[in-house]
Amino acid sequence: MAQTTEVLVFGSAIIDFICYTPRLPKPGETLHGHRFQTGYGGKGANQCVAAARLGSRTALVAKLGADTFGGDYLRQLRDVEGVNVEHVQQLEGQTTGVAQIAVSEGGENNIIIVVGANSMLSSCDVAHADALFQEAKVLVCQLETPIEATLTALKSFRGVSIVNAAPAMENTPRELLQLAGIFCVNESEAALMTQMASIETVEQAQAATAKLIEMGANTVVITLGKLGAVFGSADSKGEYRHVPAPHVPAEKVVDTTGAGDAFIGALAHNIARHAKGKLEDHIAAACAVASQSVQLPGTQASFPRA
Repeated sequence: MAQTTEVLVFGSAIIDFICYTPRLPKPGETLHGHRFQTGYGGKGANQCVAAARLGSRTALVAKLGADTFGGDYLRQLRDVEGVNVEHVQQLEGQTTGVAQIAVSEGGENNIIIVVGANSMLSSCDVAHADALFQEAKVLVCQLETPIEATLTALKSFRGVSIVNAAPAMENTPRELLQLAGIFCVNESEAALMTQMASIETVEQAQAATAKLIEMGANTVVITLGKLGAVFGSADSKGEYRHVPAPHVPAEKVVDTTGAGDAFIGALAHNIARHAKGKLEDHIAAACAVASQSVQLPGTQASFPRA
């Protein structure tokens, strides 16, 4: 008898084209890179793989193109990562989503994505995957696919839902904030959503957490890279906790691409496996996984296995 799904991810799947350079280029500048690689990415698939590698039984609802990239990705998810891909569909006439990524020697990155088939994910896909929505313990969504479909997915789910609001929306729909059980963003995304100039300190992140709760969020987690994360909830207004991340020496930071997705996948895994645990402990465990991922190159390739 097949075991039930623990973590269900409704979202994107994208092929990464990664160039490694001494530094990130300035506008209009051409640089010589020293290494190139392709990888499997997209926030949805990344977060699903991160949870799967930690031991969760995972399923992905996503769209790929009917091209070589899509076929390769489908086999990677199913045969290598052990993800349930029953509802990952290859579409004729659509290209698989791609991401152009530049990574500096210091581990910083910039990314351009062309979503391709991801734009075809719809509310109908929620209905088609109803059995998964009924059995999964945790649902994870992002904003690389149509927002209407994401809202339908959240309305259809009764377990713990995590929304990674990335890429950030300057005018975030209040309904999205209200439907998400846990609303998770990084410092730059939180700054854009709350119209703060920047978020560089724990105190600024705590202020942004308060603003997002005022905007309608239930529980907010703001990730701060090497500083860890800050969280708070509507049930305990005024109490915003800081969870530090393990220290990683600068010389060991190889590539920060995908660290946020490693965090989300680990958070979903820990909530699914330890439902009665404290959110603070789940966040600490997710910070540890993200800290491991920055010490290896690539996106999914950098995610640790249990």
